Amino acid sequence: MRVGVVGHRGYDGLADVLRRLGDLARRLDIRLAFEPELHTVASEHDVLDDPSSLDALLTLGGDGTLLRGARALDGSPVPILGINLGRLGFLTSCGIDDLEAGVERLARGDFQAERRMTLDVRALGTDGEERMRWFALNDVVLHKGGFARMVSLDVAANGESIASYSADGIVVATPTGSTAYNLSAGGPIVYPTVESIILTPISPHTMSVRPLVLPPSAEVTLRAEDGPEELLVTVDGQVGTTFARGETLAISRSERAVQIVRFPGTSFFARMRLKLGWGGLVDRDERREERVGRPQDR
Repeated sequence: MRVGVVGHRGYDGLADVLRRLGDLARRLDIRLAFEPELHTVASEHDVLDDPSSLDALLTLGGDGTLLRGARALDGSPVPILGINLGRLGFLTSCGIDDLEAGVERLARGDFQAERRMTLDVRALGTDGEERMRWFALNDVVLHKGGFARMVSLDVAANGESIASYSADGIVVATPTGSTAYNLSAGGPIVYPTVESIILTPISPHTMSVRPLVLPPSAEVTLRAEDGPEELLVTVDGQVGTTFARGETLAISRSERAVQIVRFPGTSFFARMRLKLGWGGLVDRDERREERVGRPQDR
């Protein structure tokens, strides 16, 4: 089994994690291939240079590292096992304490590959010619730079105008990205396998403007009508470009998909309860009972 490894070098203790991973690989007969940035501290293993040759990809970090790993695969249908070294991690499959168990289950095929929809994103110049292209697993955001001014955006789907949004920007998200910037901007949480395209304005000027969920077949186009001379396009929070008036951002479902490893016995709602504290009322009531039971509180 050939497993690629992508990691965030900014995490404390990463060297120890790589050592543990190397010991596991030898025991499980796994051949590891490290991205060049990690290969400098894991030189006894292969360099990751051909994603299509992998049986799986392991990401060590948070959601950002997994997003970077998905982009490195460039559409290859390779399942990604995310090991969370940080705090939140909606996309990752397990935490660092479960590294050994997770890799063992991956090696014996005890997992499900959950297919996640992605977006094709194209920046078109004023002449209508494509000047840049990306694919997004989470979202694409068109937003203002450092100026405290609203942006007026013409938003359309399949050539039909939806509305002109006056806002700080707009988030166009996949269901996977619904728990990222989209959630912070007030957008809905969408079950990750329910394919759809979510439009969420950022700090809209009018309260009547609300998030919108479109079918996956829609092609969304964004144009800036007024606002700062130069806007920014950010894809998955990691790559992007500048954007000017008269240009068009075209967004549609991609033919490529990303395969996220999920283990039997885990669920989306369990992650939401854990990550978003959906069980907080129970915890609050338990704390209240403890406080009421103290003699000084009676």
